[in-house]
Amino acid sequence: MADQSICPPMKNKINLKWKQNAITVAGGNGEGQQLNQLHWPDGIFIDEKKNIFIPDSNNHRIVEWKYNAKEGQIIAGGNREGDQMDQLSYPTDLIVDQQSHSIIIADFSNTRVIQWLNQTQQILIDNVFCWGLAIDKHGFLYVSNWNKNEVRRWKVGEYNDKGIVVAGGNGQGNQLNQFHAPRSIFVDEDQSVYVSDESNHRVMKWRKDAKEGIIVAGGNGQGSNLDQLSNPRGVIVDYLGQIYVADAANNRVMRWCEGKEEGEIVVGGNGSGYQSNQLNHPHGLSFDDEGNLYVADVANHRIQKFELIS
Repeated sequence: MADQSICPPMKNKINLKWKQNAITVAGGNGEGQQLNQLHWPDGIFIDEKKNIFIPDSNNHRIVEWKYNAKEGQIIAGGNREGDQMDQLSYPTDLIVDQQSHSIIIADFSNTRVIQWLNQTQQILIDNVFCWGLAIDKHGFLYVSNWNKNEVRRWKVGEYNDKGIVVAGGNGQGNQLNQFHAPRSIFVDEDQSVYVSDESNHRVMKWRKDAKEGIIVAGGNGQGSNLDQLSNPRGVIVDYLGQIYVADAANNRVMRWCEGKEEGEIVVGGNGSGYQSNQLNHPHGLSFDDEGNLYVADVANHRIQKFELIS
């Protein structure tokens, strides 16, 4: 998602901790399609005003929840599932350009990346099973192709070619130059690409121009030990290179430091459930400018906010 780096208040701080009981800031009113409900919200984007933008996947729409709002408003899709220009089909991620007010959407089941600007739509990239999106400070758009096990990048505004492979692209597998179902992506200041390699139960880091990646989280088989992940989804990295992972099937968010043999539980990890200290298949992760942690608690159909305490 756009400008994914954690914001300045968190810079140069280690061992940050969050309250373990979250506040529900969007959804949480059961599975549904009313404006106060969500159905499988896959990702999150938080803007500078703490408004929350959500790919409400199974409702085939993008919803914006204003800060402290009791319900959201539909800003893209919401016209039933379909492949027409004003429709979406299982959107999974988005980037919000706060200057132009445009939204770039990973329209997963329509195999396209589509831009919405004031209810006018434009297909940017077609024939791509795009799960995750990211944009860097140099104006490059990164797209994870779940089906082809690769990440490609395009210069923003120049989508006529096939893009450049920057990670994977060597078929499905578990070698260091391969992925098996890449999902979320994050790009840091050095244009290194972090990828949640879901079916390999690991997070990979591909430095710029690298021919293979390195394992920075998980990679020790599927499991719930501190050196393991199970179906990782959302990934975000702070200024110190600490990696936060939505460890979906373990119902927890983990923090890993590159080079360490195991991670630590940040929030969740209290079993699958609906209580304020529990998660049920967390996906998207985001931070606001105060360092509060937001989690797309997918199977609970809500967005959870964990407040920073140190």
